[in-house]
Formats: sequence, C-alpha cells, structure tokens
Amino acid sequence: MESCYPKVFVWQFQDAPTKHPYSFVLTTEVDENFPPNNAGRINGGSYLCGDDVGSKSPVIVLEVESTAQRIKDVEAASGSLVMGPAEIPGMRSSAQINDSEGDTIGM
Repeated sequence: MESCYPKVFVWQFQDAPTKHPYSFVLTTEVDENFPPNNAGRINGGSYLCGDDVGSKSPVIVLEVESTAQRIKDVEAASGSLVMGPAEIPGMRSSAQINDSEGDTIGM
C-alpha cells in the first residue's frame, strides 16, 4: 500500500504515535494535531490487515464526536463492536464496528 498509493494518488504516509502499527495517510496539509488545513479535504489512516489485527480488508474510518455514543447507537441498530475503543495519544479514541449487514466501519 505505502509503495503504490503515493504514486497513484499523491498520498503521503506518516507513522502515528501509537503502540499498534498505524500510519496517517495524508492527502492534504495538516497542523500539529493532524486536522486538514484545507476545508473540504480529508485524511485517513492505514494499518495491517489480517486475522489478528481486526480486519481482513480495508476499512473506511469516519470521524465522530463521541466514539462511545456511536458504539451504543450501532448496537441499538443491530450492529456490533469489532474492536476497541482504544485511546489514540493526543487524539480521540478509535473503534471498529460491524453494521447490521456485517460491513466493518472504523471510527
């Protein structure tokens, strides 16, 4: 991934300060806390896929105000918690959920 996408989409990968192997995927300039400097632009993240790391395929990750509240909302809507929540130093918490159809989304 880190050798292909920078050439195709002009993305930059930067190691995140976490205990898990995770990289920020930067599509636009950021400030010291990593939010995009340009309105309407988004950045993302990347981590290894596999049986022991949460997901076997890429996961779309959404920024939410309250990870804990969204987990409750997903469970009330027949979804389930897959992984987390886990605190990301200097940022918010993250989690992965399955929706009612089994699709995995990160928050």
